[in-house]
Amino acid sequence: MGGGFVPPMGGGYVPPPPGGYAPMSAGYAAPRNDGLAIASLVIGILSLVCSVACFGIVLGPIAAIMGFISRQRIASSGGALGGGTLAVIGLVLGVVGFVASVGWFFLIISGAINSATTSTPTP
Repeated sequence: MGGGFVPPMGGGYVPPPPGGYAPMSAGYAAPRNDGLAIASLVIGILSLVCSVACFGIVLGPIAAIMGFISRQRIASSGGALGGGTLAVIGLVLGVVGFVASVGWFFLIISGAINSATTSTPTP
């Protein structure tokens, strides 16, 4: 009765899990998103948000061009780059931000012209 270690019944052997193989996805890495696609998305969002201050006139085309270039890079990468959806969304948001800024600009100009022409002169 010496305080020695008594192994459990069965020799302590633990069988491997069923299948015994690593999952199929263990050797494959997901394609990384193109940085230009992410930048296009961020600038597209900014062009839409800043369209009230007419900054979308500058930011919109930048986002659209970056989205277009990113789509070409992703297509020619052979699957090594991802983020095609981000690039398309950035491109669309850039175009929408540009159009909204131009519309807001003309709305402000037409309001300024109307207020200047409808003012009554003082005698």
